[in-house]
Amino acid sequence: MGQIALPLKAGGHGPSRIVLGPANQAAVEALAMAQTWPFRTAVLSGPPRSGKTLLARWFADRGLGEAIDDADRVDETELFHRWNRAQERATPLLLVTGQHEHGWRITLPDLASRLGAALQLAIGAPDEALLEDLLLVHAEQRGLALGPDAAAYLVPRIERTHIAVERLVETIDRLSLERKAPPTQGIWREALEELYGPNEPRLL
Repeated sequence: MGQIALPLKAGGHGPSRIVLGPANQAAVEALAMAQTWPFRTAVLSGPPRSGKTLLARWFADRGLGEAIDDADRVDETELFHRWNRAQERATPLLLVTGQHEHGWRITLPDLASRLGAALQLAIGAPDEALLEDLLLVHAEQRGLALGPDAAAYLVPRIERTHIAVERLVETIDRLSLERKAPPTQGIWREALEELYGPNEPRLL
């Protein structure tokens, strides 16, 4: 499956686009239809560094509704008031949370009942094609010369997680600067060994 990118408004720090693939495609499609959500409310969860914050920013940038990042860290009474205000204004409300082993545990009954009725969205693990695109995007952000050959070599040798790609590119960049050398295969191997030891993980 080919990957596409969602542009973000200029300004601020971080990536200027969101790479899409099977892991997040369904969530993005649902974000674009916020007026159809139950009570115009959705909860988006996903693993670390999977682009949840970027999707929230894209959602708000497009004027699709209000987004609250790290909603699971916000005081529950305040969150309940924010939900009520969104209902009064007929404004879609996107709540972004991390992944919780047993789900997001909410102690305030009124809030729990309302968010229990919300649309639940999740970002999954990236497939190999998305990992390749993420690697190239992270490299581009750092001005690091990594091309398709690097992706073909590296992606099968790393964990299938968003954060693994980010850490790998960061390590390659640091080693390249320390060695004062371009990021050739020798540096790729050194980065993999630093992150994983001699036994590299393999994609299944």
